[in-house]
Amino acid sequence: MKIVFYSPYFPKHFGGGEKYLLDCITALLERGRDEVYLALPTRDFLTQEKTAIIRQNYQKFCAYDLNKLKIIASPLGTSASFWQKLFWTKDFDLIYHLTDGSLFFSLAKKNILHIQVPLSLNKRSVIERLKLKNYQIKNSNSYFTKDYVEKNWSIKIDFVHQPLVNLNEFPAQKDPSFKKEKIILNVGRFFRQLHSKRQDVLINLFTRLLKAEPKLLAGWELHLVGAVEDEAYFQEIEKLAKDLPIKIHQQIDRASLVKLYQRASIYWQATGYGLDENKYPSAVEHFGIAPVEAMAAYCVALLIAKGGHKEVLGDEFADYLWQSDEDCLKKTISLIKNEQERAKVAQGMRIRAQDFNAERFNQLLFKMIDA
Repeated sequence: MKIVFYSPYFPKHFGGGEKYLLDCITALLERGRDEVYLALPTRDFLTQEKTAIIRQNYQKFCAYDLNKLKIIASPLGTSASFWQKLFWTKDFDLIYHLTDGSLFFSLAKKNILHIQVPLSLNKRSVIERLKLKNYQIKNSNSYFTKDYVEKNWSIKIDFVHQPLVNLNEFPAQKDPSFKKEKIILNVGRFFRQLHSKRQDVLINLFTRLLKAEPKLLAGWELHLVGAVEDEAYFQEIEKLAKDLPIKIHQQIDRASLVKLYQRASIYWQATGYGLDENKYPSAVEHFGIAPVEAMAAYCVALLIAKGGHKEVLGDEFADYLWQSDEDCLKKTISLIKNEQERAKVAQGMRIRAQDFNAERFNQLLFKMIDA
C-alpha cells in the first residue's frame, strides 16, 4: 500500500506533533509492508541534498532510522490550484493528515484525519462538512481534544490515539533514585502562541523557591529544553534566567534529552497558566508526551491541572496536578524534602508511563491503517 503522511508543520517544527507522525511512520517502516512517504508543503523542487538535511534533522530529533522514508513535495498547504492539490492526492492509497485545522478534498482510496489541537473553528458550512466526510477515519491525540472537537465541530471521533513513550530508551531500574540529580526539568519549544509552555512562569516559580527555601534548594537547578520558535520570547527567557541556577538547552539531540530525563528528579509543566481551558482549549496542553517520557525515566511530574495533563497522570496521581503557584511550590518542597517518598512516587509514575507503550500505539495504528 502507498501511504503518505502530511502535516503543514513539517519541516519547520520539532515538537510533539512531529514526534507523533514520526512514531507512526517508523512503525510502518519496521512492519515493512508499505511504501511510506512524508509530504512537505512546498512547490519547490526537493533535491537529494535538501531531503538529506531534513531527514538528518528529524533523525537527530527522534533518534529513529529514517533512511527508508521517502520525502516528497506536496502542493497541499501551498498556493497551488484546487485541481493540482486534488489530482496529487490520487497517487496514494492512503493519506494520513495531521491537521492544523485546515482540511482538503482527496481522491486517495482512504483518508485518515488526526486532530491534535482543540481549535475553536467553524466546521458547520457545507464545504467543511463535505471535506470532513472525505475522511473515513477521524482520530485525536487525547480525550480532552476528542471531547472538545466532537462538541464544537459536530463530528464523531472514531479513535483516541495517544502518543507513545519508547520504553527502550528508559531501562527499568531497581532503584528509582539511581543517577538522579538535583534537577527540575521542563521540555517544550520556546514560543508565545497557542499552547505556550510558559517557561517564564517556571522561572518565576523557581525564583520563589530559591528565596523561600535557600538551604533546601542549595545545589538544585532548573533545566529548560526546547527548540526556539520565537526569538524575542527566548531572549526574554534568557534575561529572566540570568545569574540564576538555570540551564537552557536550545540545541539538543535525542540522546542528550534522554540523559537529562534520567538525571532529573522533578518535572514541571505550566502550559495554559492563568487561562480558562473551557474558553481557551487550544492554549492548554492537548496531551503532553514530554511529561510521560519524564515519568518513564522515574522523574516525578508536577503538572498544571489543565487539559490533557489529567489523563497523563490519571486518577492515581491526580494529587500531582497543581492548581496555583502556592500549590506547585508546596508540592515541590515536599518532594525535595522527602527523597524516600519521591522515589516511591517516581516508581509509580514509571508504571503509569508504561500504559503509553509502543505496542498499544502500534496496535491501534495498524487497526486504522488496515481497516
